[in-house]
Amino acid sequence: MVRPTMEDVAERAGVSRALVSLVMNNSPKVSDARRAAVLRAAEELGYQPHVMARSLASRTSTVLGVMVNDLRNAFFADIVEELDTAAQAAGFDLILNTGGRSPTREWNALHNLLSFRPAGIILLSPVVPASAIQVAARQCPVVLVSRTARSSTVDTVNDDGEAGSALAVDHLVGLGHRRIAHLDGGGAAGAAQRRRGFESAMRRHGLESIVVRSEHTDIGGEKAVRELLAAYSRAELPTGLVSGNDFNAVGAISALEEAGLRVPEDVSVVGYDNTSLAALRHLSLTTVDQPRKDMARLAFAALLERVRGERTEPVRHLLHPSLVVRSTTSQFSETGGTPR
Repeated sequence: MVRPTMEDVAERAGVSRALVSLVMNNSPKVSDARRAAVLRAAEELGYQPHVMARSLASRTSTVLGVMVNDLRNAFFADIVEELDTAAQAAGFDLILNTGGRSPTREWNALHNLLSFRPAGIILLSPVVPASAIQVAARQCPVVLVSRTARSSTVDTVNDDGEAGSALAVDHLVGLGHRRIAHLDGGGAAGAAQRRRGFESAMRRHGLESIVVRSEHTDIGGEKAVRELLAAYSRAELPTGLVSGNDFNAVGAISALEEAGLRVPEDVSVVGYDNTSLAALRHLSLTTVDQPRKDMARLAFAALLERVRGERTEPVRHLLHPSLVVRSTTSQFSETGGTPR
């Protein structure tokens, strides 16, 4: 099927190509009658203006790139939805892709985004090397969400991962748990901070840290629980789990139930992110809430300031998480187990 061109629209409407171009760029120099004729012709032909070509012609881009770490994670979906709302209101279009949690794939994805010559790029929890981010920042403004940066040309928006993990530990200790394990995020962005927060809180309570190398996926949570089941007897198994994120917690709960253990009667589980998944009634996951809407708004505002040339100094937003208590955690007694 041949895609209709601007020339086709001009011929159908009985006007010049230049006038069609003015209409597509919302120029006020066109009469209402001619604008209506051009738009009617475009609709009849199914014509859509080529965003990239229009940007090249005007030397200004209305495209913003967004790279997502993992499309399956609801945390990123929530942020992208908020970014899209903000972008539309400001007259920008989003181009979205993913690196699939792989540094190599992320670099390819970032390279592809740059090929569209975007006005700016937002990277959500990227694992690509800092050097690659710097290469991108030399071509357009870059904002990182859920990852830190030292470069003065890159802005960042994060939650306090150490404080968030400490909230989870304090909650479980307050419920009487003493054997608590952390299913960490491996090399994922933000995982190190959450791991440090867990270990620091456990030391503060005079408890031994149990850290299981994992990743921010449901499969990672399942594998980590199986490792714990292989390493500990049922009597010595940790009674509380702090998962690296909600997705990981879902996998952990699945593996616990598959092994015949009850959540929270036998093992309490805390997630991280407070995604829409955590709030589902059949899951009702206790989790650390990242203020995702605020993070998205701050990221977009920071990018827009750079795009408009309003600021050159970096911004480092650090937001405070909170704990949302639901049904996957409950009181525990070493002598009597979890009361029903």
